[in-house]
Amino acid sequence: MNNRAPSRVQIRLPGQAPAPGDRRRLLVLAAVWVATVLLAGLLGAWLGARSGSDGQQLNSAEQRDSGLQQELLELRQKQATLEASDRISRAANSDVQATLAERDEEIAGLRADVAFYERLVGATSQRKGLNTHSIEFRQEAAGTWQYTAVLTQNLNRGAISQGQMRFVVEGVKNGKLATVSWDELHQREKVPGQDYSFRYFQQLNGSVMLPADFTPQRVRVTLGSGTGGATQVFDWKIAGTPVQGE
Repeated sequence: MNNRAPSRVQIRLPGQAPAPGDRRRLLVLAAVWVATVLLAGLLGAWLGARSGSDGQQLNSAEQRDSGLQQELLELRQKQATLEASDRISRAANSDVQATLAERDEEIAGLRADVAFYERLVGATSQRKGLNTHSIEFRQEAAGTWQYTAVLTQNLNRGAISQGQMRFVVEGVKNGKLATVSWDELHQREKVPGQDYSFRYFQQLNGSVMLPADFTPQRVRVTLGSGTGGATQVFDWKIAGTPVQGE
């Protein structure tokens, strides 16, 4: 008895129509193929759309990043400009404050000068031309004598008085009258006079050296140029003691 399964192989002659089961399989295969093609097309379209959307988003993000970077750069530039402006303003303010302080000092000095001048030549004082108001001396540690001479004029308030001041010191040395010249007081030869230039008054300062064993008694002050100036004689005055002029 033969138990082999019947063979599924079928022999079909040319021109013979396929069996109904073969037609169904062909239709199924065709449907699957069409569905695969459609699915592939849809998947490709979806991926293309997704890729385009991602590209647009990427481009948009890059544009926003570029814009933010540009905005950050502009803000940094504005910050640097403001910082530089602030430094300049601070420096200018410091300069203004320093200038104001200098002007305050100048005003205070001018007020002090005016008060000093008013004490020297008050409103009731007689009007005088160029003259030596006073001269006094103060001994220094080095053995020299520092002098302070005050020159004034109130005759012509618009004029500028200019020239040189010289003085000699008269006194006693070794029991005899002696005069110490301007050159001897400076221990040099051909010493020029001390320049002055003022409208109302001026204070002149300097130091001189007196000879040993010399007792000063009077000071003869000459204002002007050369020997043609005006001369006034004052008692030797140490700073702090009353003045007696001639």
